[in-house]
Amino acid sequence: MFERIEIFDKRYAELNRRLYEPSVAADPEEYQKVMKEIKSMEEIVLTYRDYKKAVQTERDSLEILNDNSDAELKELAQMELDDAKTQIEALSEQLKILLLPKDPNDERNVIIEIRGGAGGEESALFSAVLFRMYSMYAERRGYQIEVLNANETELGGYKEISFMINGEGAYSRFKYESGVHRVQRVPETESQGRVHTSTTTVAVLPEAEDVELEINPADLKIDTFRSSGAGGQHINKTSSAIRITHIPTGTVVECQDERSQYKNKDKALKVLKSRLLKEKQDAQASEIAADRKSQVGTGDRSERIRTYNYPQGRLTDHRIGLTLYKLEDILNGNLDEVIDALVTADRAEKLRESMEQGA
Repeated sequence: MFERIEIFDKRYAELNRRLYEPSVAADPEEYQKVMKEIKSMEEIVLTYRDYKKAVQTERDSLEILNDNSDAELKELAQMELDDAKTQIEALSEQLKILLLPKDPNDERNVIIEIRGGAGGEESALFSAVLFRMYSMYAERRGYQIEVLNANETELGGYKEISFMINGEGAYSRFKYESGVHRVQRVPETESQGRVHTSTTTVAVLPEAEDVELEINPADLKIDTFRSSGAGGQHINKTSSAIRITHIPTGTVVECQDERSQYKNKDKALKVLKSRLLKEKQDAQASEIAADRKSQVGTGDRSERIRTYNYPQGRLTDHRIGLTLYKLEDILNGNLDEVIDALVTADRAEKLRESMEQGA
């Protein structure tokens, strides 16, 4: 393990020296490229350097304990030795996690698509609740939100809504949200006060970069139509809405959020590219690991991942058996506790698999 990290350490030092070379400093594109590589390995290198300091402290303390008769000095050395051993154990575990293969999509922007499922209007209303939750969470983390397409209902819900979240590491935080979200509550439209169960599906897509996916314009069928909505001011009188069909795969994307046909087309193409990239990556992942079943699902939109129970104020994530009785707080955008638990479980599973493969 440490041989690999030594290579990172040397590369990190080399890249930091390169930052001061005139040719790099004068080339903004090259400078950004070097900075990006430095940042990608910074955490593991700095953790490794802390580990080496702790190992050196352990050696120095042992030397004092073995070669010195001063009782007070030996007591101090023993305290430093105990602290160093604790640090070495913790940093060693942290390095194992940092060496795990990283998801190449983690630093990307993300496109989220929320669609009403079983439950009719109640499902659409809960889609709006989820959109609000994700919007508030994104705002807390300093991310920017851009609505790409929305199909509203008369009561303020969404039959479907797609939006982009822009920010460093956005995909790494939202990727665990893909799947079926189940809600149990008394609907506003229910006069008898009975608890209903409905579902909403969430799809999470990493934003595709233009260089990754080439789309032949001849493979696209582009239609324009008038925007539709909940009525009144929501309905556009011009044909500015865009529908793009990718003929080879049958993938259809609509965008009607903007008044400009050009802007709607641009947004629809972003979503289309991201969907096609996700399908391509999922197919590759299935080929590579056909017999592997990860504990924490991050991509199957048919998997029931979570239940929101309003009468009990309870949220349960079924993938990791997490139950929290702070539903209102979570729906107000305080998602970190849930997502951190999913990240920890995912890392633990990957670490276990890595150890099994190395055994």
